Amino acid sequence: MKRISNHLVIMAGGVGSRFWPMSTAECPKQFIDVLGIGKSLLQLTVERFGNIISPENIWVVTNRSYADIVAKQLPDMPRENILCEPCRRNTAPCIAYISWRIKSKDPKANIVVTPSDHIVTNTVEFQRVISACMKFTSDTDAIVTLGMKPNRPETGYGYIQANMAANSLRNKEVYRVDSFREKPDLATAEKYIKQSNYFWNAGIFIWNVNTIVNAFRMYQPTMSKIFESMLPYYGTEREQELIDQRFPECESISVDYAIMEKAEEIFVCPADFGWSDLGTWGSLHLQSHKDLYGNACIGENINMFESHNCIVHTVQEKKVVIQGLDGYIVAENDDTLLICKLSEEQRIKQFSGES
Repeated sequence: MKRISNHLVIMAGGVGSRFWPMSTAECPKQFIDVLGIGKSLLQLTVERFGNIISPENIWVVTNRSYADIVAKQLPDMPRENILCEPCRRNTAPCIAYISWRIKSKDPKANIVVTPSDHIVTNTVEFQRVISACMKFTSDTDAIVTLGMKPNRPETGYGYIQANMAANSLRNKEVYRVDSFREKPDLATAEKYIKQSNYFWNAGIFIWNVNTIVNAFRMYQPTMSKIFESMLPYYGTEREQELIDQRFPECESISVDYAIMEKAEEIFVCPADFGWSDLGTWGSLHLQSHKDLYGNACIGENINMFESHNCIVHTVQEKKVVIQGLDGYIVAENDDTLLICKLSEEQRIKQFSGES
């Protein structure tokens, strides 16, 4: 059930174009219909929190150039809840800014922070896990991060090492974090998945606003002073002016380095609800429904002949016929068509001329 002090923060400032030609720097992947279901990844993110967070308590932190896109895609969310970063400074300044902004409005806020470009296939289980973790953080000074149970030796994600012998008495699904690990090489990833206490770091965090603000005060005092000094101006006409002036002073640092690796009351909740960060065409292929030959087709009237292990995204075409491809990306958007080996997708930016 929705609780009046539950808040959702969506980080939507990324400018990547990994799903080119659908996504570009002008309209990155969080704002496009990657799955071909008529909803953007941002809209799907908001939708899966529908039974937990009220629209007036949803916040999006984004680049100024995307503010109008956010407002158009999320019409039920108050426009003043779209916060604009004047420049990119990684996740710690973003989270510090929104934390003080929410605290100025709701000093008892309980907050979940999530990226805008992930997908979840089991929404019921997702909502159960989020609700349980938010109850836990509302009653404690704990910081909780979600750990996805790995099903393959993935080298594209960071990992969380949990102490499975030290779960919380308040929530037995939550365990203390032993360490955060960087994205591993394949051999290291294979070692991780053979153990039961390593989880993918999904970048989803849950905490009480006072817990995270105090953590910034302790571990990032210079940054905290910047946002603390603006308390009288949050929610006023001067807020954006002052953010434009002071935000660039912040160190560019992730919240993992700035807070998570330093704080003591850090917990992980292992979870399994069909999560993917959809970072690549390959991950979309992995996550999508496939035919008997391993082809994932997104769009109407796509006809595959003698083709295997392809990802096809052609939602604008009336009819598509493909013959004789194995392990390819086929994607179109407006007047651009991409045909590329899945194994070579890291070169798409080079091929496309996107900066």
